[in-house]
Amino acid sequence: MSAHFNRIIPIVYCMTAHTVEMSDSLFNININSTGADENTYDAIVIGSGISGGWAAKELCEHGAKTLVLERGRNVEHLKDYPTMSKDPWEFKHRGQMTKEFLTENPLISKAAGFGEDTAHFFVKDKDHPYEQEKPFDWIRGYQVGGKSIIWGRACQRWSNFEFTAPARFGYGMDWPIRYNDVAPWYSHVEKFIGVCGNKDGVEAMPDGEFLPPFDLNCVEQHVKNEFKRQFGRFLVQGRWAHLSVPNEIHTEQGRGRCLSRNLCMRGCPYGGYFSSLSSTLPWASKTNNLTIRPFSVVHSVIFDDKKQRAIGVRVIDTNTKEITDFFAKVIFVNASALNSSLILLNSTSERFPDGLGNDSGTLGKYVGFHLYRGGVGGEIDGFEDKYYYVRNPTEPIIANYRNLHQQDTDYVGGFTTFMSAYRSRGTQATDGSGIGQEFKHASTLPGKWKIYGYMQGETIMKATNHVRLSKEKKDQWGIPILVTSVGYDDNDEKMIKDFLTETSTMLERSGFKNIVAHDNKQAPGLDIHEMGGVRMGADPKTSMLNKWNQLHQCKNVFVTDGGCMTSTGNQSPSILYMALTARSANYAIKEMKKGTL
Repeated sequence: MSAHFNRIIPIVYCMTAHTVEMSDSLFNININSTGADENTYDAIVIGSGISGGWAAKELCEHGAKTLVLERGRNVEHLKDYPTMSKDPWEFKHRGQMTKEFLTENPLISKAAGFGEDTAHFFVKDKDHPYEQEKPFDWIRGYQVGGKSIIWGRACQRWSNFEFTAPARFGYGMDWPIRYNDVAPWYSHVEKFIGVCGNKDGVEAMPDGEFLPPFDLNCVEQHVKNEFKRQFGRFLVQGRWAHLSVPNEIHTEQGRGRCLSRNLCMRGCPYGGYFSSLSSTLPWASKTNNLTIRPFSVVHSVIFDDKKQRAIGVRVIDTNTKEITDFFAKVIFVNASALNSSLILLNSTSERFPDGLGNDSGTLGKYVGFHLYRGGVGGEIDGFEDKYYYVRNPTEPIIANYRNLHQQDTDYVGGFTTFMSAYRSRGTQATDGSGIGQEFKHASTLPGKWKIYGYMQGETIMKATNHVRLSKEKKDQWGIPILVTSVGYDDNDEKMIKDFLTETSTMLERSGFKNIVAHDNKQAPGLDIHEMGGVRMGADPKTSMLNKWNQLHQCKNVFVTDGGCMTSTGNQSPSILYMALTARSANYAIKEMKKGTL
């Protein structure tokens, strides 16, 4: 049993009287009363990642006996970070993957941060197959903690521009909430997870509850000054989920200060960055209300046609393929956007033949992502008397400056830009011209200052960008595989072109030279910001969820991961998922106490 979690159930312990083998009688399981009692909780949370961890924390803190279902293996903070402190020479292949592995895993090996030091936190291509109707790279991490162990950690708040732009400019459906609805929950989350940053007073990127930021280096400070002076645009210090200076709430979690190792995706032994594994799940465990069940693939949410409500969740043991049902008053679906769509699409009943709550026909549709195709780099003379001494785990951010109060381009939406300056090694150490003593000496000398920037752009959520269940193919657990049909459009191409032009111009006018602008043409998905499929909206005829993230047609089921998104915006989405989850979980607790759920 983990010291961090109140109860972790090995699969073998769950085979109660009502468990049956996978068979054609899957939908005719008889649950005896004893089994139902043993497997009944106040709440069930599907998924243990960023949003699932927050659902568990809030529900458990308010006294709800909560079961967290995780399809992957159990992972414990610190204990299961095998590469967290390894030096480069300790890796057999110096951080690279073998040719055999790359051949067998052409998809996952493209993921940002993937390598010999982090491979154990990513899903291999064959372990959960899906079908790409259009090229889409679906990056997944199945373990307790999910992708919160390997996320990018950027934490900008959405502004009201993002919540209102689709309706204002006519390219999407209006959100049923606004920034002011989420602002207090942003604060609630930021104080707990620890977000470094600076209060910059930028309308397009609202300030939050910040720990001290990581400093800009001299060239980044130059860029900030020039962009503001010449263009009226704002480079802000990185707003990242890192404990630059921990507060009491963070030390109470057992977390320590970020040491700027920038080895975050290996798992941080200090808890210096936020993950559900080091923060929300252990916190929930302190309440003695948490049970975690790994190795549990969710087949479907069980809807009772007589009661006209969801009553539980059907689970398949990933190892034995045996089936177990669990029951609860409230169910939170936090499996990550596409898996949440998959589960709900597979949750059919007499009342919902096309998927749970899918009267609108929108389930699995209006899938979006972020544009990461554009990148710009350059170098600048001067500043040769200055250097820096840490591996800054954050990056400065240029707040969106497009299509804010009015549409000022030939496309809709906007983009955030991540940009950072660095000083390269001496020329002979990087161009291969030096050898031996000459090479070693060159390696000790700094070279020119350089800069890079890349875009994070909004995409239009539309019905044609969708996922659906395959009618022919099933995975190893007998569940239909997901078919992805998600692609770019003309609006994306215009935005990419504008980003490359504008960023190059800003750098050139700020004194940079040898500027290179590049469109990497990568398929959607590598941004790992898939969103939508179970979108929020005021009208049940055109959306799946109401303003509290409840299914319109099944009020005791909530979806608060990326699947709930009505539009993609341009800010990093993970902290919004956390805020929406905390907001919804607290609402669910109030409704449970009133007896309405």
